[in-house]
Amino acid sequence: MSDGTPGGTGKGAQRRAELLDAAEHILSESGHGELTMRAVATAAGVRLGHLQYYFPGRADLVAAVLERTLQRSRERLTPVFASVAQPDSAEELVRTLLAEQDDPQLVRVYTELWALAGHDDAVAAVLRKFYGTYRSHVADVVRAGNPDLPEAVRDARAAVFTILIEGAALFRSGIAGERTAATDDALVATAVALLRG
Repeated sequence: MSDGTPGGTGKGAQRRAELLDAAEHILSESGHGELTMRAVATAAGVRLGHLQYYFPGRADLVAAVLERTLQRSRERLTPVFASVAQPDSAEELVRTLLAEQDDPQLVRVYTELWALAGHDDAVAAVLRKFYGTYRSHVADVVRAGNPDLPEAVRDARAAVFTILIEGAALFRSGIAGERTAATDDALVATAVALLRG
């Protein structure tokens, strides 16, 4: 049974995944300037109209790339989120998030999407929604460790945590700085303090 989304089952789901793979490849290898609907269709070996059946516009395509990326992260982080009440789980969560930054292709995809969002309002809206969901998950973790914390403080900590971890990708990847064990340790300690207080 399909949820009404093009490519929700069977061959359609496989084709949708192939189109998203093509978009991610273009982002990581050629950059956001090359992420056009025509380029994705060509890379995937389909007609433009076929791509538009699945993703009517570039913002729809970017939203799907981000959602798939978030889903992969959720799958990796689910066991950590499930144990969030344990004392060491905050550090494990931070280290798991930072480990995702060890994938150079993933970091390149994100940096290209950030750059694209600076020029495309529709893509920026998709990114804001993506990071809103991310912050919501972090706020749940903060709440679990600090049940009496006022909502505004909890949400502010979740926002700062997200800024810290996501901004770290630029430095830890070598794009904007160098990664060292000392800075990683300080980053983990700061992030854990935001989660646990």
